[in-house]
Amino acid sequence: MTLDLLPLALVDGVAYASLLFLVSMGLTLVFGVMGILNVAHGAFYAFGGYAAASFVMFLAPKTDSSVLLFAALFVAAVAVGLALGSIMEFLLIRRAQNYDPILKLLLTFGGFLMLEDIQRMLWGAQPYSASEVVNRLGNIEIGDITYTTYQLVVVPVTALLAYVCLEFFLRHTKLGKQTVATTHNREVATSLGINAKKIGYVTFVIATMLGALGGAMAAPTTSLVPGAGTDMTVLSFAVVATAGLGQITGALIASLLIGVIRAIAVYAAPELEVAVPYIIMVLVLIIRPHGLFTVAQARTI
Repeated sequence: MTLDLLPLALVDGVAYASLLFLVSMGLTLVFGVMGILNVAHGAFYAFGGYAAASFVMFLAPKTDSSVLLFAALFVAAVAVGLALGSIMEFLLIRRAQNYDPILKLLLTFGGFLMLEDIQRMLWGAQPYSASEVVNRLGNIEIGDITYTTYQLVVVPVTALLAYVCLEFFLRHTKLGKQTVATTHNREVATSLGINAKKIGYVTFVIATMLGALGGAMAAPTTSLVPGAGTDMTVLSFAVVATAGLGQITGALIASLLIGVIRAIAVYAAPELEVAVPYIIMVLVLIIRPHGLFTVAQARTI
């Protein structure tokens, strides 16, 4: 890879990391608050992507507004998050709260398989894409390099969402502070009068929205096919394992690390592109078995 291509690789990597962080942040939130490794989380990404692509394909012939098409991505993600998150939390997650961790994992895996079948029933096996959003927004030339406007928009939008979730919601709202307290110790939080069931519901719906938004934001730049949810499940688990379970800020840094190195590999060593996230994860876990940002806790022997 030449130095001329490095800026393009960095932009690609940060844009990809932004989408990866949205999905992994939802996965991290659910584990932090509810202690559940939600294998079904990748299905939310797929549903958000398919719903956004369908919505954009419906609106595109009826409007010339690129802003409206871009807004449609968010509307689709919120709708999927509210509907799918509420149903999953009430029918599955809430009832599994006191189960053994392995049973929780198996239940979410069963939920993932069901959602994969429902996805195929609704959208079939043909590829879906919301590429009209990218086409309408056009390109921007910086120096001798041409970027899509959409690439440059995704990053600040994700940064804003990260700020809202990390800084404003968790640190400056009553519900966010209750969520943090529940994350640290669910039993103590409950004894202090915090409604853990309410916190669990809100957290799961927000996490579902984040997963769906990751898919919706990816829809304009990728072709959605059966198996997209599986790929994102594995990738988001790689991010969470690299950062450490329950580490939201760590998930942001791990996403950037994986996204940028993967993008550089696309230009420098394409044959390693698919393996890069897992190579990084393995190297990190060899050095720090609990992830980069997990703090060691004292154990009673």
